[in-house]
Amino acid sequence: MNFRLLLILGALSAFGPLAVDMYLPSFPSLAAAFATDIEHVQLSLAVYFAGLALGQLFYGPLADRIGRRLPLLAGVALFTLASLGCALAPSLEWLIAARFVQALGGCAGMVVTRAVVRDLCDPIASAKVFSQMMLVMGLAPILAPLMGGLLLKTGGWQWIFLALSLFSALCGLAVALWLPETMPAEQPRAPLRGALGRYRRLFGDGIFLGHALTGGLVMGGMFAYISGSPFLFIELYGVPAEHYGWLFGLNALGFVLVSQLNARLLHWRGPDFWLRRVIWIYLGAALATLGLALHQPAQLWPLALPLFGGIACLGAILPNTTACAMAGQGQNAGVASALLGSLQFCIAAGSSALVGVLHDGSAAPMGEAIGLCALAAFAVAWLTRRLELRQGRL
Repeated sequence: MNFRLLLILGALSAFGPLAVDMYLPSFPSLAAAFATDIEHVQLSLAVYFAGLALGQLFYGPLADRIGRRLPLLAGVALFTLASLGCALAPSLEWLIAARFVQALGGCAGMVVTRAVVRDLCDPIASAKVFSQMMLVMGLAPILAPLMGGLLLKTGGWQWIFLALSLFSALCGLAVALWLPETMPAEQPRAPLRGALGRYRRLFGDGIFLGHALTGGLVMGGMFAYISGSPFLFIELYGVPAEHYGWLFGLNALGFVLVSQLNARLLHWRGPDFWLRRVIWIYLGAALATLGLALHQPAQLWPLALPLFGGIACLGAILPNTTACAMAGQGQNAGVASALLGSLQFCIAAGSSALVGVLHDGSAAPMGEAIGLCALAAFAVAWLTRRLELRQGRL
């Protein structure tokens, strides 16, 4: 896969983290602007996750029926317009509604990019490409909070959504000029009326479902951190809003470095092998985060260390679970990608909302959500491996 195509796919996959991470430093400003509290502002985050989960289910069948390009261009256009709507929001209710529409547009890039990679690559090559895309995607969590803090300081929270609109418009132009149709011409075009049946068959595929849920649960832990980190860093530990991005970006840097290490390790063993080993490290880091969050140390750094370790592990877990889930799904690449992403963001929406519901002015709710997701992910990964052994796939 050439560098330009990889860059375009990475940028499209970055819609999700950009639309989340860039506006995180503005939570206190949004609460002040709309005369509410941060817990209510967090609803705009949970609604965004819900929109990502729902929208992907529609783009998957479309991508298998009419190809990859048209659904992608339509989604990017919708994201651009919704971002402008967020910038013009006169109330929190308006912002929440616009964020939902924004998510419906943004999830097109997430679904179609996975299908494009599946069109062009075998399972091991897919895992390498997904890891390489993490380098592009990983820049979003590093740069987005920094950019968000700068835009917030110089122009206000509205500038954040204007920047998102500009970014998505440029991505749409890149797709129109340089992303060809990758769906094989000889591949049968699946009828839309059969989409529910194909989703039902995927739910009956225990190995696909196991890898999808493992990735979804670790992503749930990540978004519990994303949802809880503005309160944890800015309000609980007094980190200035404009410096929040540096801490957030440090964790994202760990994610990027491990994803690149994972791409190199795949030269020796397959994605399933490394997944089974890294998830042990992730479980240990998540449980350490839980213990420290319940204790709530006087300084931030003891809690920041296991958070860094846990987020870094996702750089190996997410591309490997994606590659394992998508293996053997060639004719159903669109719906498989859609269901994979939908499950991930359903769990992310639930974990993000859980942090808000449990909010008690301490670090405990975030730590509890991360620990719960890690334990569940480990259990599902273990059951999936047993099923693979039983079916002779290992």
